[in-house]
Amino acid sequence: MNSYRQPGLVLTDHRFTVPLDHADPGGEQIEIFGREIVAASKAGQELPWLLYLEGGPGFGARRFTGAEAWLGRAVREFRVLLLDQRGTGLSTPANRQTLPLRGGPREQADYLAHFRADSIVRDCESIRPRLTGGAPWTVLGQSFGGFCAVRYLSAAPEGLSTVLITGGLPSLDAHADDVYRAAYPRIERKVAAHYARYPQDVERAREITAHLAEHRPESAGHRLTPEGFQSLGIMLGGGSGSHQLHYLLENAFVRTPHGPDLSDAFQEAMRNATSFAGHPLYALMHEAIYGQGGRPTAWAAERVRAEFPQFDAATALKGDGPVLFTGESIHPWHFEIDPALRPLRETAVLLADRTDWEPLYDPERLASNEVPVAAAVYHDDMYVDTAHALRTASAIRGLRTWVTDEFEHDGLRAGGPRVLDRLLAVVRDEV
Repeated sequence: MNSYRQPGLVLTDHRFTVPLDHADPGGEQIEIFGREIVAASKAGQELPWLLYLEGGPGFGARRFTGAEAWLGRAVREFRVLLLDQRGTGLSTPANRQTLPLRGGPREQADYLAHFRADSIVRDCESIRPRLTGGAPWTVLGQSFGGFCAVRYLSAAPEGLSTVLITGGLPSLDAHADDVYRAAYPRIERKVAAHYARYPQDVERAREITAHLAEHRPESAGHRLTPEGFQSLGIMLGGGSGSHQLHYLLENAFVRTPHGPDLSDAFQEAMRNATSFAGHPLYALMHEAIYGQGGRPTAWAAERVRAEFPQFDAATALKGDGPVLFTGESIHPWHFEIDPALRPLRETAVLLADRTDWEPLYDPERLASNEVPVAAAVYHDDMYVDTAHALRTASAIRGLRTWVTDEFEHDGLRAGGPRVLDRLLAVVRDEV
């Protein structure tokens, strides 16, 4: 273990070996990385543990600088473990460079089938006694981390003392089709709100889309397409996302000897915003996190989008309507335009066709839950359907919700200590 300091904190890096397949504990092993953080003034004290599970799938835990944001509140009473879920961060990586070590697409897909919430929770339960001596811990789950927390409540509640969830209550039984059928209207509302705030962006988005449709430029091997441009709408789910999108669009064009062209700055910004090089598991596993009930996900976002023709950019350009941005959805074309995903296209197809996904949640066990749970539910959350979330909240015995429109989906990041403070007060029945 390697310990070091940041202002007011002591950090210790941990590396844990766990089975790739927990049903075969003697088989292949992978490594999981976690960063322990404790207030320097309490480093020698016995403190309860708080496990943080990041959103995603496919993102490593946030890298903090000092006791910023919610971490500053957490270390007042907890010893915190920031976990890089399997395949992310400093855990054994899974990407276009490493997955060929598994073999071909079939072997890669079989390997990645072990990278869902059920395996992540088994990792946590393998790690917990090594750190806590067997004591249960508090879990804080953001977004997909909340999905993992609900799986934890279903599979191993004995490992939990308290559960805190921010923007991450999944539907217990919805198919991926249901998730996206609910998502597209929410995205359309967010786009309408953006255009109402920045009406100049309506024409600007049309001009950019038309230019991309005609020229199909590339930036560092990344193909810039109308569909890729529309996917910038994922920014609209964050508190400052509308403003960030506006500032990106206003820098789109420059005058050149050959006429208007997309600026290098815009092309680079669009490439960075739409590339999955830093989080390929997000693209590979995004629909798989909804896989249950013996049905394939089968590119659900792509199929369901056909039910909402207003999102078709070509149709919008033929008329005088706005080009609608899209949001948190993965499509086959992602694996054609992005060099970080292109070699993994066949693997993605096999994952989309897979039918042997095990159920993730246990409604009976959740209905008899005894673990204190509090969940922040964000009104009209673009990423997690509020109606789905509230149905799940009512299905988990003892769960208390804090429904708020003060924050968007990134409330834990934007609201920092206030959000964590509120959830702790809710779960402790102090409000």
